[in-house]
Amino acid sequence: MSKRNGGRLIRVLVVAASAVRRAGLETLVKNNPEFKLLGSLPNIATIAQHTGELQIDVVVLDLQHPAPAVDVGVPLIALIDAPDASWSAQALRSGYKAILPRESGMEDILQAVRAAHAGLVLLDPEVTRSLAAQVRNSPVEDGITPEELTAREIEVLRMIAEGMGNREMALAMGISEHTVKFHVSSILDKLGAATRTEAVTLGIRRGIILI
Repeated sequence: MSKRNGGRLIRVLVVAASAVRRAGLETLVKNNPEFKLLGSLPNIATIAQHTGELQIDVVVLDLQHPAPAVDVGVPLIALIDAPDASWSAQALRSGYKAILPRESGMEDILQAVRAAHAGLVLLDPEVTRSLAAQVRNSPVEDGITPEELTAREIEVLRMIAEGMGNREMALAMGISEHTVKFHVSSILDKLGAATRTEAVTLGIRRGIILI
């Protein structure tokens, strides 16, 4: 048994309309010793009724076409081709932790599951570019400007967006994890964000970080 997640396997639910895609994702999850496959569903509409009874940690959601980004109360990984910036921004606000192409490699998907379970955000480079382009063409919202974050806080926010944890950020910047936590708390407070995911979303939308 994996020692990740305090010695407990990461419990994964697969959702895909295509039976072939479901089978492939099921096999991917089952073949990884860190994860436990809880089952699979043909569509997202029924996820909410299963989240409590199955104690889901992460949902891997295969989308043939963009669907309304709904918050089901657990971290979501979207496998989707060419999502537009508006859908991606809404997805991040709704609890999606990763947005990747449907044909992503096995290791990319597995890494997304690990990152999502750790509360991190993992975005395909094309998604971040589309979000950045939208930001450049949109006014800054709510009166928030990049100057309201210090240079160090912007650096930390950028690292959060890249999927780095507190320990990794501390090592990269040569500071303590306690100091990293202080910066993260300050970032959330200044942006009015409840979570790291929301802070990253707001940072991208407001032009504070362009990744």
